Amino acid sequence: MSGLAEHLWVVDRVQGSIAVLIRDADGRTADVPVGSLPGGSGEGAVLRVPEAAGRPDWAAAALDEEARLARLREAEDVLRRLRRRDPGGDLKL
Repeated sequence: MSGLAEHLWVVDRVQGSIAVLIRDADGRTADVPVGSLPGGSGEGAVLRVPEAAGRPDWAAAALDEEARLARLREAEDVLRRLRRRDPGGDLKL
């Protein structure tokens, strides 16, 4: 057994030369130099990152475009459902 696990991380935002990532499994965050990530790792990118002993191997990270698109579709579906429930008009308190 290699002891390697793989987790999905999402690029939440890029601040200068630092990318702020959030791990799907538990919401853990990490500040990572943009240069350590695969090309094209902008905001909203989904990365598959191997980890050993809880330490991500950013150099071995790979973009997962299929997962990114699936998330976008799911978000669009939620918005569509919410719009159908909206009665429209002004809110009265």
